[in-house]
Amino acid sequence: MMQMQFPLAEEPDALTAERGRKLFAGDSEFIKGVVAMSGLPPADRVEVCFAGRSNVGKSTLINALTGRKGLARASNTPGRTQEINYFTQGDELYLVDLPGYGFANAPIPVIEKWQRLLKQYLSGRQTLRRAFVLVDARHGIKAVDEEIMSLLDSSAVTFQCVLTKADKVKAKDRAKILDQVRSVLAKHPASFPEIVLTSSEKGDGIATLRSIITTLP
Repeated sequence: MMQMQFPLAEEPDALTAERGRKLFAGDSEFIKGVVAMSGLPPADRVEVCFAGRSNVGKSTLINALTGRKGLARASNTPGRTQEINYFTQGDELYLVDLPGYGFANAPIPVIEKWQRLLKQYLSGRQTLRRAFVLVDARHGIKAVDEEIMSLLDSSAVTFQCVLTKADKVKAKDRAKILDQVRSVLAKHPASFPEIVLTSSEKGDGIATLRSIITTLP
């Protein structure tokens, strides 16, 4: 039987889930917002980054992962996050919140500055183990999502698609959305061959994502 391309990530076994729980039970702290490569903190631990168009739920997902509601600031204003925001998770992990994209109201020079910084970060950060590209499960992958995916392809950074707000999608619509997501991911060589389905509101997929991060090489 032919294996499905880009299956949904399975829930972790009890041991791996506990490792993930312990890692994210440690202290979480906002370190700094970075506007230039010279401002990056020391590359002294593993880091993962979260990318996604504005209002896809990046800040909310980071808060759900860490169990701290106010750690990353969520905003209803597109493009509010204009820096690369660094958070520590214990002593062994950086969580990195990248600027939201798809901000039509931002001035062009501002957008270009963000894009330059993003490219420099993705291609030049040796400790970056994986990028998580967040996609709204209600809408599937949009053209702006493909732009960041292509950038990750060219930067040779493995990325994994995380579908957010899965609880907002009716069961009858889920298969269609997943088919669209899988067909797009198949075109991107840097895409990791599993999709994570999450709901920060319901807690769905959070243990799975914690375990994925915990077991990164």
